[in-house]
Amino acid sequence: MKKRGVDLTFLGLLTSLVLVGFIIFYSASLGLYAKEGITFSRTLFSQIFFGFIIGSTLLWITSRTPLAFWQKYAIHVFVFCASVTMLVFIPGIGIEHGGARRWLAVGSISFQPAELLKIGSVILFASWLAVIKQKVQSIKLGLIPVLGLMSVVSGILLLQKDTGTTMVIVATLIGMYFLAGAKIKHVIFIITVCLIGVYILSLVHPYIQSRIDTYLHPDRDPQGESYQIQQAFIAVGSGGLLGKGFGKSIQKFDFLPEPTGDSIFAIYSEEWGFVGSVVLLILFLLLTFRGFAIASKSQNLFTFYIVSGVVLLVISQSLINISAMIGVLPLTGMPLIFVSKGGSALSIALASMGIVLSASRSMKT
Repeated sequence: MKKRGVDLTFLGLLTSLVLVGFIIFYSASLGLYAKEGITFSRTLFSQIFFGFIIGSTLLWITSRTPLAFWQKYAIHVFVFCASVTMLVFIPGIGIEHGGARRWLAVGSISFQPAELLKIGSVILFASWLAVIKQKVQSIKLGLIPVLGLMSVVSGILLLQKDTGTTMVIVATLIGMYFLAGAKIKHVIFIITVCLIGVYILSLVHPYIQSRIDTYLHPDRDPQGESYQIQQAFIAVGSGGLLGKGFGKSIQKFDFLPEPTGDSIFAIYSEEWGFVGSVVLLILFLLLTFRGFAIASKSQNLFTFYIVSGVVLLVISQSLINISAMIGVLPLTGMPLIFVSKGGSALSIALASMGIVLSASRSMKT
C-alpha cells in the first residue's frame, strides 16, 4: 500500500458533472433574467462564488484532511451539524418559506443547514460501523443504533417539513447498514418501520398526505396540488428524443415552479430530450461506480463506510429528484445535487466529494 495522488478518474467525472450542472443551471436561470435581472444576477453570483469558488476550496481542504480526523471527531461533527440544523427554529435566525422552516439567515446570505446534517450523519454512522465490525448483525449494536440515528435525524428534519432530506439520509443509512453486512430481515424490518412511519405522518401532517395523493392521482387537480407535476410532465414530454435546444425551454417562463430548484431536471429534459437525460444519468452513475471502486480498495473499514456513505448520498439524492420529476416518486422538494440552485448546498456537496478524493490517495494497489 502506498500513498498516491487523488483518483483522477473520479475527479474528472466530478468536474464534468459540475460543469454540465452549471450549464443546465444557467439555462434554467434565464427565466429569472426575463422577469427580474437583479434576482438573476444575485442567483448567478451565489452559485459561482458560494458554490464553485468556496466549494472548490472546501474540496481542496477535505481532500487533504486525513480520514482519521473524521473518525476521531465523528460524534463532535454530528452534534455540531445537528445543532446548526436546529437553529432554524430560533426566531430571527430561521427563515420560513412555502410553509417550511429550513433555512438560516446570516446577514443577506441564507443557507439550508440540513446539508450539513447529511454528511454529519454519514460520518457518525461510518465511525460506529467501523467500531462494531461483525457485530452489526446484532440487534443491540446494529439494528437499534441505526434506528436511533434515523429517529433523531428524522425528528429534526420533519419538524422543518423537510421530507426530501429525510428520505435521502434514511436511504443512505439503510444502504450503509446493508453494505456493512446487516441481516436482510433487519433491513426489511427498518424499511417496514419507515413505511409505517410515513403512513402515520400522512395522518398527522396534511402536506404529506397531499403529496401522496398527488403522486397517486397526478391529474386530479392540475391547477392546484398537481400543478407542478403536470407542468413537469409537459416539460419532459415536449423534449422528445433530442430536445428543443439550449435555452429554448418554454416551461421555465412562468409555467413550471422552481425551474432552478427541484424542477430543474424537467427543464433540462425539455431542452436536451431523452438522449440528454440519459447522458446526465450516466454521469451520475459513473461517478457512483467510481466512488464504490475507491471504497472497495479502502485501507480500513471506516474509510470503506464513509466513502460508501458519501457516494450513496449523491446517488440517493439525484435519483429521488429525477424520479419525482417523471412521476416515479412523490414530489419532495429535493434539489438535484450539483445542478440545482443553492451555492451553499453545492459547496457542501463538493466538500463531501473531497472526502472520497482523500480516501483515493491511499487506496490499496
